[in-house]
Amino acid sequence: MKGTQYEIFDDLTFESKVIETKQGKVEYFLTDEENKDKPVVLCSHGGIGGVDQARLMLEWVNKDKYRLLCVSRPGYLLTPLESGQGIEGQADLFVTLLDSLAIEKIFMVSASAGGPPAYTFAMKYPKKLFGLIAIDSVSGFYDMPETVGPISAMFFTSNLGQKILKTIGRKKPEWFASEIFKSESYFTKNQLRKHVNYVTTDDDAKKFMQAFMNSMNPYNTRKPGTENDMELYRLLTHLEVEKITVPSLIIHGTHDADVKFYDGVYAYENIKNAQRYWIEEGSHLGFWLSEDSKNAQSYAQKFLDSINDIT
Repeated sequence: MKGTQYEIFDDLTFESKVIETKQGKVEYFLTDEENKDKPVVLCSHGGIGGVDQARLMLEWVNKDKYRLLCVSRPGYLLTPLESGQGIEGQADLFVTLLDSLAIEKIFMVSASAGGPPAYTFAMKYPKKLFGLIAIDSVSGFYDMPETVGPISAMFFTSNLGQKILKTIGRKKPEWFASEIFKSESYFTKNQLRKHVNYVTTDDDAKKFMQAFMNSMNPYNTRKPGTENDMELYRLLTHLEVEKITVPSLIIHGTHDADVKFYDGVYAYENIKNAQRYWIEEGSHLGFWLSEDSKNAQSYAQKFLDSINDIT
């Protein structure tokens, strides 16, 4: 059945679908759906996200070589929380979706709060996975970052706050970028100034920043999933990532104040033969919003291609 029309950029829109699986309903979007010859990259999106944010997170992937499978995790947008409330349930839901779409094996990309279900998928279903890329992903205990004050929380976790942010973002992009970096990075004043200048002068970064804000709006349809993530991740110590055997690339910003740098270090040091790419002075969104973002994305693309060439 049809889902919802989403606009990522002015020149990138898509309509999602909702499919009934053995485990429940799932909202998804699959590019080039009829081309069975191209491998699939699935994105496990972050908090306050959904299928639209997943599509944005995968914009760096070469669409000529890969199909993109974008999914709303349970409690986000049109995927009911009941379809997979626990971390393991979310990993199981990914599998039932793949079975429903007749997709045997995928590449997995996770971002932020999408980390635990992606890592769990890799642990539980290694035969379903070519490889894993974890970008600034949660690998253990997580709570709201101390850099997010009550005003920032209001902006990001209410429909009214997001409307205000959207308006200000258009009129004062420097202020908008500054507030984002203050809430999700450990920057000195000079580092903050440098990053704000980059984002507001680089066309690709500016475009991504606005699209990212849109991918969290409206909040009310993403609230159940966001709150469920928080409840689950406050109970974690560390995920047993040492059980992961598939080729893995861990990417993390060294100055990430949201999902701390040690989440990336822990995953890299405990997953056998994992590769790493540390984004120096990278914020939580350093893979997309930093002077090193294009290099990081190129490295991730080469990682996908190296595995794909073998398989």
